[in-house]
Amino acid sequence: MGILRSETMNHGLVVLPVDRARHIINVLGHCAPIQFTDGNDGQLQGRPFRKYVQRVDTSLRLANRIISDIEKMNPDDPNIIVKSRIDSFLHRDLKGEVQKYDDVEQSIGKLSAQFDFFRKNNEGLEAEINSSEEERQVLKFAKTTLGMSSLKTGRSQQSDAHASLLANEGGVKDIGEMTFSNVAGVCLASDAQRIARQVFRVTRGNTYTIFEIIPEEFWDSKSEKHVKKAVFSIYFQGAVSSAMGERVQRICQASGATLHEWATSGADAERRLNAVESSIADKKNAMKAYRMRMAEETSFLTRLIADDGNSFIEETRLFLEKEKAIYSTMNLFEVTGSTMRAHGWYPENDQDAIQSCLAEEGKGSPTSGLLVEDRAKSQPPTYIRRNEFTDAFQELIDTYGCPGYKEANPALLACMTFPFLFGVMYGDVFHGGCLFMVACWACMNAESLKYGSEAQKALYFARYLLLLMGFFAVYAGFIYNDFLSLGVNLFPSRYVEGVRGDKTVEMLPDFDTVNEGGRGPYPFGLDPAWHGASNELLFVNSFKMKLSVLVGVSQMTMGVFLRFSNAVYNGNKTDFFFECVPMLIFMVCFFGYMDFMILYKWLYPTATNPSLINSMISMGLGQPDDHILYPSQMATQGTLIKFVALSVPLLLIPKPAILYMQNKNKGKVAVEDEEACHDAHGHGEFDMAEIVIHQVIETIEYVLGTVSHTASYLRLWALSLAHQQLSSVFFSKTMCMALDNGSPIAIYCGFACLMAVTAAVLLGMDVLECFLHTLRLHWVEFQSKFFKADGHAFAPFKHDILLKDI
Repeated sequence: MGILRSETMNHGLVVLPVDRARHIINVLGHCAPIQFTDGNDGQLQGRPFRKYVQRVDTSLRLANRIISDIEKMNPDDPNIIVKSRIDSFLHRDLKGEVQKYDDVEQSIGKLSAQFDFFRKNNEGLEAEINSSEEERQVLKFAKTTLGMSSLKTGRSQQSDAHASLLANEGGVKDIGEMTFSNVAGVCLASDAQRIARQVFRVTRGNTYTIFEIIPEEFWDSKSEKHVKKAVFSIYFQGAVSSAMGERVQRICQASGATLHEWATSGADAERRLNAVESSIADKKNAMKAYRMRMAEETSFLTRLIADDGNSFIEETRLFLEKEKAIYSTMNLFEVTGSTMRAHGWYPENDQDAIQSCLAEEGKGSPTSGLLVEDRAKSQPPTYIRRNEFTDAFQELIDTYGCPGYKEANPALLACMTFPFLFGVMYGDVFHGGCLFMVACWACMNAESLKYGSEAQKALYFARYLLLLMGFFAVYAGFIYNDFLSLGVNLFPSRYVEGVRGDKTVEMLPDFDTVNEGGRGPYPFGLDPAWHGASNELLFVNSFKMKLSVLVGVSQMTMGVFLRFSNAVYNGNKTDFFFECVPMLIFMVCFFGYMDFMILYKWLYPTATNPSLINSMISMGLGQPDDHILYPSQMATQGTLIKFVALSVPLLLIPKPAILYMQNKNKGKVAVEDEEACHDAHGHGEFDMAEIVIHQVIETIEYVLGTVSHTASYLRLWALSLAHQQLSSVFFSKTMCMALDNGSPIAIYCGFACLMAVTAAVLLGMDVLECFLHTLRLHWVEFQSKFFKADGHAFAPFKHDILLKDI
């Protein structure tokens, strides 16, 4: 029952002695889940332990910064710090083997100061190296540009003025009465063209800019990524200190460029270049040596606490997270003298464990205990116990909405219906087998995946869901007899070749088609003779479409039965007789009858081939049907359609009338319909108009929604058809063409192409597509029949839950 309905919740008052409160809260976080309510009315000044929370939060922030620094120091080893082994940490904490907060606070402070010094020193060296690297690129560019002066006398096309401008020996060059200078530097490669255009416009065309993209990337400490840069030189008339020069420098600096001194000559560029390269090498050696020394001094931070434990610094971080949660929880208590009190919700099954814990850890103190209260002022939270199997399925349901307290939980059936519907859409023996084998591998390697990367943790979380999805995909693949779009002869076919008078070859049934006790049809699944037949698509579409309707009506009917269970559990007779009963009548008498006709047509041969769609239209309109399926069909349909017509006013009228009479006789009382009330308990002003409007909407939604939802289940057929056709196209365009070629190399390449496109499309995109459509069928078509999702989840103070969420 733990997954069918939420746990029974009790409300109680927890009383603790102040001197042992921290220890008792810590033990409760290990052994018993309690959701404490705020006893200080949300006022910050009323929090008795807010200073402790601030201290722990400061230490936690320093620990996270240290972890970040260690990871930046070791970019080639992303797993240098072993994390997330929460179970090991909690086991050691329960045994009292972890550190004390005062010691942790002191050591974290010293380590933080040491890492701050390292960080500043490292940032300073990086800035100096980047500046020197930029200067080196400017000097290399100057050396190349100044070398162009030697070409001056060898090129008649280049004027002396142009050659002199590029050469610019000495930084300032006189040409007649004109003086030219330049400003050089480094900017982002994406900004080079913009800077050139901006300088050109501001100076009215009196500048000449040349730039070159630097092949090497630079590390940008602000964005923490590598960026491309460019070196530039801007020539203009006049001195650097002139108004023109100052204007050009301001534009460059405003655009984020860094300016460097231009070489006076080629020899000066060569000399300065050698000096800069030597300086860069020295600074890199100094940074490497300092990092190695820092890594040696802090190696104890990355060592494992135990073989199955975390690194020391991660263990410290988990301890601080736990301490912060403890003191934040203690802030919810109301402190009066030497005692602390707080109300809270807890599962009824855990009441004895909580009381024994309080009695044992309170050392017999009369101020430590749990006082059970008969009634709370708010709606109980919803607590549904999970295990490794149900966790993924329950998460799918809770993503839509949390079940109300004691409401039927859709996850109970979703554990089977979700993978089954996925299998109906995805049905293929090979593709489903691949999914199944991946899930089997994940189940066998669960422990290693549990503490791996984020993708591995996701695979660990969903391993049982994927296992069942793969299993039912294989099962449906055998029913469809589909293996990479090919039929498999598991049993001898029940069709034999025959020839018509016009010499057309056709497949004739070799089994008893009139139920006279002869040989039966193909034992399991679709007969392989249908694969490749000219009418294969017509037959398979009809089969899958009817199968989709059968599955859809069955699941929706189960949803109505869960609505019955809610009414019975809550003792709500009005909902039972005037909502559940007419809903079931409408569902069974119309759509259930359609399923009956589908099964009847499959099992009993008929002389004619009656159309079920025409039969249902005739039933709805009250018209005679010329092609009946069984002798008493018209009389049966007439009776059923009367029940269908009667169910609609039965769903619409009685419930509002009953609630009105109850309110008229009793005045302001609790009415049964929670949605007609204004608070969580079913108490409030009776509003007849609101109830009538609600019932009209619910009636219309159910009647029309059932029709549209039945049609929506045809996506089972559509997705299955799309999967089979994609598989068929991929196989024909790869393996079939390769087999026609006959070359072993062509066959090898064709198989490689088939596997590649299968992995990308059918094992990737199509799995996601079928998953999303299955999710929609559960959220909309199935859950709308009974699920209100108006609850709020139980959020207990529990160390493992809190640390995993963090």
